Amino acid sequence: MEDLYITETEKEDLEKERYVLGIERIKEILNESICAEPMQAYFYRMATFVLLMDRAWNIVESGRLHRMSMEELQDFNRQLYEDILPENYGNSYGNPDYAVDCLGESMGKMLSFLYTELRGMIPAAFEQNRFDMVIRMELFLEIYQEFVSAARENEEQNADAIQQILYWYVSDYYEPEALERTAGLLCPGKDFAYRIIMQSDLNDLRYLYYYGEYVTDNELKTAKHLNEMPEEKIKLLADTYTEGYRIGFETGNKDISIKKTVNIRYCLGFERMMRQAVINFDRIGLRPTIYRAGSNIFQGRSVNKNGFFGANPNKQFDYDHREDQALILDKLLVERKLDCMKNAYEQYKQEAAVFGGPAVAEIFGEKPFVPLTKKNVYKLSKKQQKLSVEYASKAGAMQNNYIPGEERSFTIIAFPVPDIGERYEEIFDDIVQINTLDYKLYQGIQQKIIDVLDRGLTVRVKGCGKNKTDMTIRLHKLQNPDKETNFENCVADVNIPVGEVFTSPVLAGTNGVLHVTRVFLNELEYKDIRLEFKDGMVVDYGCANFPSEEENRKYIKDNVLFHHDTLPLGEFAIGTNTTAYVTARKYGIEDKMPILIAEKTGPHFAVGDTCYSHAENVKVFNPDGKEIIAKDNEVSILRDTDVSKAYFQCHTDITIPYDELGELSVLTEDGESISIIRDGQFVLQGCEELNRAFV
Repeated sequence: MEDLYITETEKEDLEKERYVLGIERIKEILNESICAEPMQAYFYRMATFVLLMDRAWNIVESGRLHRMSMEELQDFNRQLYEDILPENYGNSYGNPDYAVDCLGESMGKMLSFLYTELRGMIPAAFEQNRFDMVIRMELFLEIYQEFVSAARENEEQNADAIQQILYWYVSDYYEPEALERTAGLLCPGKDFAYRIIMQSDLNDLRYLYYYGEYVTDNELKTAKHLNEMPEEKIKLLADTYTEGYRIGFETGNKDISIKKTVNIRYCLGFERMMRQAVINFDRIGLRPTIYRAGSNIFQGRSVNKNGFFGANPNKQFDYDHREDQALILDKLLVERKLDCMKNAYEQYKQEAAVFGGPAVAEIFGEKPFVPLTKKNVYKLSKKQQKLSVEYASKAGAMQNNYIPGEERSFTIIAFPVPDIGERYEEIFDDIVQINTLDYKLYQGIQQKIIDVLDRGLTVRVKGCGKNKTDMTIRLHKLQNPDKETNFENCVADVNIPVGEVFTSPVLAGTNGVLHVTRVFLNELEYKDIRLEFKDGMVVDYGCANFPSEEENRKYIKDNVLFHHDTLPLGEFAIGTNTTAYVTARKYGIEDKMPILIAEKTGPHFAVGDTCYSHAENVKVFNPDGKEIIAKDNEVSILRDTDVSKAYFQCHTDITIPYDELGELSVLTEDGESISIIRDGQFVLQGCEELNRAFV
């Protein structure tokens, strides 16, 4: 009987053969004119791009990349990304509107999809992942051959045939891609970025170009700024980051000793801090996994990057292709994706059992992005939106099965990049100060706030001026107030910096309107965002970004509700970090502050899952010894009967800044109203220290 299995060497040899044959055929396209214009022009440009990827592969494979001068590296980096840069995007096939104008509606959208997928060859070339190069090369050739055959038969190309090729490409290769992505999350052996961090001469900024990510002055100046810092300051940055991670396990009553890996996520330029963080994690028995942010249909595209990443060459490009799965998404594909995900976790279940969770270093300060609405982008149908929600729910539950929420933790910290303004160095130093504030001081003040909140039945939040917020938040009833509390006293652990108390409200009786005049959520701007709640569920929403109400509602449904018809109010919190608020005002960077810091600068409301999602049964205690009992709401508790209805795999914080806040008060059981904040100032006795920043 013939052996159906091949060795790794045989597999590698086969991939090399496929690669060589593919490149030879693609070179021939440049000398062909079989297809009629404008299709031939499209295929010529795509062939040229694939050959550029072959050149990138050879530069990396030969070691020439490390011998190139800074000028050569910068020139080559621009060649990789110049087609989608904003100044060129109007004439790029990555722009769905341009592709449709040139190639027609049905073909234009699909060939723009193909173009986007081919760009996934950039990371493949730099990571020397021949398989990822080959499958995209062969996809391109298969589609080209379809057009060649139609041209030779003098027939119009069948759009359904092209759609089917793209569909089966995703279906066929989802399993190896899922295995690759899961290994990147869980297995320290995937050491591409690790080697750059730990082995490069970080004073030689050429190393930034070894990733294959887009590099701008932001990354270069960030790396230069960190290189100029004394070692003590680098250790302070890394210690704050890694200690936050460790303390997160401690305060969450979780055992870090059973964990062996931590997933590090960062932006290029922070390698000196990351090198020290790797050393710190090693001291507590954790090895890093470091994977690249998504860049293809298997990983998903998003303006908000998740992994390690460089500069975004064009956020509009990512925004235009965020729903490309609409081309191929159906029930069968959802089942296929879930099966592949399960197989991947089964293969790496031992690694999953010792995975601790992510340690994230975010950036902020880039130019605010306000997306344009394009006519020809793919959009999920209502049926596909439901399938997308179903997949996210089941995938989240599956991940929690292999990496239990009650055993994992995380931490997030944020730093500015040079784009934030001319006073970048000052701002950076002030953010470091904010990230390292005395958590003991805040802990004591926040406990005074919690003591008052725990006397309440409801909390009333009202805006002032142009802010139309009027929310009533219902709190859980404490059965034993001496030993129980509703609010967590949040200090510098999982969410750095310090400065909030938060709870999961009771949904029934939580009503009103949440409104903010201007806010940035996951790098997208919202003007006059308004969410209306009835019994804790979103019943209406709108904003003022676009001329039509329909566009505004779709914008919120896509990017805040994440295609759900409604979401619960998963969190209510009071931010206490007035220093962060004043710093933002001082430099005029309120619109650039990340949610991580912005949520500490006023009361905030999160739609989606609670803060204790998948870890509700873990006992959590405040420093005063009281147990936090408000970890569930009427939706999350459904996990006991139907887990698919309990979680939404999203959690978006929306903050009301102090200057838009008229009142935040507690209504007690005996009818007393106690003010905590009035006209943007803390008025509760014992909180005077928080107002010092305003002076």
